[in-house]
This record gives sequence, C-alpha cells and structure tokens, in this order.
Amino acid sequence: MHGEIKLFSGTGCPELAEEISRYLQVPLTGRDLVQFPNENIFVRLHESVRGQDVFLIQTTSSPVNHNIMEMLIFLDALRWASPDRITVVVPYLAYGRSDKKDQPRVPITARLLAQMIGAAGADRYVTLDLHAGQIQGFFSIPGDVMTAFAILSDHLRARDMWDAVVVAADLGFAKKARNLAAELDLPLALVEKRRVAVDTEALNLVGDVAGHNVIIVDDEVDTAGSMVSAVNIALERGARDVTLCFAHAVLSPPAVESLGALPVKEIVTTNSIPISPEKRLPNMTVLSVAELLGETILRVHEGRSVGEMFKRYHRFR
Repeated sequence: MHGEIKLFSGTGCPELAEEISRYLQVPLTGRDLVQFPNENIFVRLHESVRGQDVFLIQTTSSPVNHNIMEMLIFLDALRWASPDRITVVVPYLAYGRSDKKDQPRVPITARLLAQMIGAAGADRYVTLDLHAGQIQGFFSIPGDVMTAFAILSDHLRARDMWDAVVVAADLGFAKKARNLAAELDLPLALVEKRRVAVDTEALNLVGDVAGHNVIIVDDEVDTAGSMVSAVNIALERGARDVTLCFAHAVLSPPAVESLGALPVKEIVTTNSIPISPEKRLPNMTVLSVAELLGETILRVHEGRSVGEMFKRYHRFR
C-alpha cells in the first residue's frame, strides 16, 4: 500500500534500532548525521525513499533537546525526499510530565512537542507508555501508543510471585498498577505522596503488605525519589522482598546511587531508553522492546490491526 519499508535510526537509541532491524529482517538505511562546531545538525539520506513507507526510530531521552531537534530535522529531510508515508517511532517521549497547566503562566510542553512532530513531517507516530493518556489528544496525526507492561508482566509471572502485592508508587499510576495486579492475579496497594518542588515525600500506604513480597511499579523513574519513598514505606509496613518495575529508565542523578542503596531484590525495566554500563546495577534486568516495536511497525506497514497484539493483555489497553 505504501511501498517498501525504509528503516532509519537517529542517534538516540542505535542498539534498539539494530534489534528492530534484525526482527524485521530489514536493514537500516544509510544516512549522514553531523553536528557542526556551531551545534547545528545536518541530515542527509544515502538513497532515495520516493514513494516508500518510511519509519524513523528515535528516542528522546538524554540529551533530550538534542535528540528532539535531531528527530525534527530528520523528519524534515525525509519529507522533502517524497516518501509515501513517514512514521516516527519514539520509544520514550520526553516532556510527558508537562501535560497540563498545573500552575499559572506555565507551558504545556507535551502538546508543543506533539505539534512539532506533526509539523516536521510525520504522518503517524508510535510510542510506548505515555506518562499521561491525554497526550494522545495533543497530536494532530494518528498514532499507536503501545505498552511495555505486557512484557514486564510476563517476566514477573515467570518469577512465580504468587504471594506478592503490586504497589503503585503514586496515585497517578494507580490505574495501570491495578491493571498489572489484575493481569498477575495479585492484590493492589497504593502509596500516597505529596510532591514538594522536585522532591517527594511518602505519606501513607493504602493496603496490606505485611509479610508479603511487593512489586512497586511506575511508568518511569527519573531521579528515583518516588521509588525510594515507596520502598521505605513498604519496608516500614512489613514487606519482605521488594521488586521494582518500570517501563522507562530515565535515571537522572542521583537515581543510580539511590537505587543502588536500596535493599531490593530486582529492578526490572526496558531498553526504551539506552542504559549505559555504568548505570546498570547488578540486580537490574533490562527487557527488550524491539520485538514489540518491530511487530507494530510490520502491522502498521501491512495495514493490519495493532490491537490484535494485545488480546492476551486486554486490561492494558
């Protein structure tokens, strides 16, 4: 319908892009990506994409603003090359926390970023586990918001944690935590907290964790303040082994040091954001989202249902 698949990668997540390429058995198309001494970015495609179905893979993790600008310039280069369709695949979408005016005279940066992606030339988008569901409404182009929690739940199920309790690290993640608990057939508890500036303070734990193993879940971990508070209050309430589970490992300082100091059994996350060797803790398990994104790309290209992939995981939709 849209020509052949042409797969491109920015510099945001090259290893993940290679994994997706291997899954699809489609090579990454060559390109030049240059940053000049004045920090201007230049993109040049090595071959024609006229009339083809183009997919650009670029995460927007650190360096955030560089990766965003690189993505937008890449999209513009693709648009002027006259493909039939351009789909941008963004494993992690930055600025997800700026999704509303929660105080006077502030921007809604998530909406701005969504609009820029469409304006730069993308016809569709694919992403994973948005921080807030309403961000989908900020885009003027159609897209697919996938979830890594199907992959995470399979990993946790294999651990046979039948006596565990799923704990939402904060009330904002309560719905997805409830869905994960239902998928694993486990009870749910919630950490109530109050945010003070960039720090967090856990106030209460709603639910019973005494004598149980706990799985503390969130969509992303940035500085790890919420996770540290959640682990501390769970242990204070009598929890046994603690497992941390989250989709996006942002891991801004001092997250690695804070997580490394916690008495947790396992930290389970994904490679939606590249995790450098110095950030990989000994108890960290990093699951790949390459097959999930690769299959999504294939179904988008062939015009097949993406929702079919999640029949087993209907609670996550």
